[in-house]
Amino acid sequence: MTAVLEGVRVLDVTQWAMSPVAGAVLADWGATVLKIEHPETGDPMRGLVATGLVGDASTDVNFMWEIPNRGKRGLGIDLSRSEGQRLAHQLAATCDVFLTSFLPDARRRLRIDVDDIRALNPRIVYARGSGHGTEGDQAGTGGFDGTVYWGRAGMAIASSPPDVALPLPMPSPGFGDLMSGLVLAAGITTALFHRERTGHAPTVDVSLLGVAMWQMSPSITAAALFGNPEPKRFARKITRVPVGNPLVNVFRTKDDRFVQLVFLQSDRHWPELCAALGRPDLEDDPRFATAEARAANSVACQQELDREFASRSFVELRAVLDATTGIWSPIQEAAALLDDAQVHANGYLRPVDAAGGPLQLVANPIVFDETQPDLERAPMLGEHTDETLLDLGYDWDALITLKEQGVIH
Repeated sequence: MTAVLEGVRVLDVTQWAMSPVAGAVLADWGATVLKIEHPETGDPMRGLVATGLVGDASTDVNFMWEIPNRGKRGLGIDLSRSEGQRLAHQLAATCDVFLTSFLPDARRRLRIDVDDIRALNPRIVYARGSGHGTEGDQAGTGGFDGTVYWGRAGMAIASSPPDVALPLPMPSPGFGDLMSGLVLAAGITTALFHRERTGHAPTVDVSLLGVAMWQMSPSITAAALFGNPEPKRFARKITRVPVGNPLVNVFRTKDDRFVQLVFLQSDRHWPELCAALGRPDLEDDPRFATAEARAANSVACQQELDREFASRSFVELRAVLDATTGIWSPIQEAAALLDDAQVHANGYLRPVDAAGGPLQLVANPIVFDETQPDLERAPMLGEHTDETLLDLGYDWDALITLKEQGVIH
């Protein structure tokens, strides 16, 4: 394969999957990708298979680590220490791309935000992968593909038959992360091309929400044009089966809405959730006291949570879940994105005056320099034929002849 990015250096300060996938793609294409991890704890993705949440915990092969981190050069550096930050700054000064998934507060605290890195290297392409985009109230909130990509953007409900009690889970681990990471890699390479042409190195932003909306564009635009479709109705009875972590799950609210929880660090989040629900007895229950106990009694744990969630409206549950540090999202129809404040804050929906009337189109999920472009309508048949051929050097007599011959419109 042609190493199209040979000679490009990337400083990869990422965790989990989406943004690391972008770094892996750049490495596939020939770039030297320097992956920084904490020297003791590492990227939390290293522990995902070990928890049994995906795959088989008995294997020594951590495939969910290998997929988004293949081809990289691994560095153990503690960025919380001033000396570690100095090392990262020295590395950034030698790189073409700075890639991160860290949230705004963490970037500022670790001195790896845009201004910090650009002060060292004005020609560096600064790329961010996020859950919810760079603007709006949730810009500083984490997101997983199971919450933002699959649940919030309408894929889960659109993919689920009406005879099930709960929207279906993602068909594969990392389903949204892999696609969004590939989109982010495409944005980075485009920014590098622009830098070589103009000398200006843009910032690049891609979010799980933006990519998911891009994939659901026809449903979102149709809902804006024709009105919301009839909401899908689901079966009433929920039958639970054993799971490794009951806190990575879908729950139904009193008003027949759904929420997706991805509380991966269950020992951290379980006490928070019990307190927010006003159920300290669940925290003290020996069946649920540890992650191992909750896994062993997962059906009972899910049923307890089913009762709690079913007794509250979505608005009530939003306050409960926001009181925790866990990652969660509503599972909603694609049409709900038309009124989603986070969508509008990031400009993911753009007005277009189409030939037949006004439309709402989903923006390209790659954002350069934090600015969404204005969108233009699609052309009418042959609308620009004359103009383009005149620019090519043809005169009107030649165009008329081509029209009479049926060659052009």
